Amino acid sequence: MIGWAQIIYGAVLSALVAGLLLAAVLRGRRPLVIATGTLAAALGPLTWNAILRAAHGDQFFTDAPLVVFPVSWQDTGSGVFALAAATLGLGLGPLRTEPARRAAVYALLVGVAALVVDVYLY
Repeated sequence: MIGWAQIIYGAVLSALVAGLLLAAVLRGRRPLVIATGTLAAALGPLTWNAILRAAHGDQFFTDAPLVVFPVSWQDTGSGVFALAAATLGLGLGPLRTEPARRAAVYALLVGVAALVVDVYLY
């Protein structure tokens, strides 16, 4: 089970990577979209890991036996929660008048960033 310091570290790192990824894709043109995605990338993993900690979900931390991509259910949950938070935040917020496909692509980038950070960096 990971502690609060590691949970917060992972949330901050996920936010940083997602923000940089969105800024690169958007070339800095949509600061509110970048900020919303960054916030979602922090809140998703933070919420998921807080749930696992409260529920004593130790079994979620078992990595898949894949050397190249040792993903666990815990890692997957971080990505899914970031994707959900980004979808809601972007779809109801700064991209509410944009095509759904655009909001979905940006939300997917946020989810993938959180997943990759979780798998490889904490």
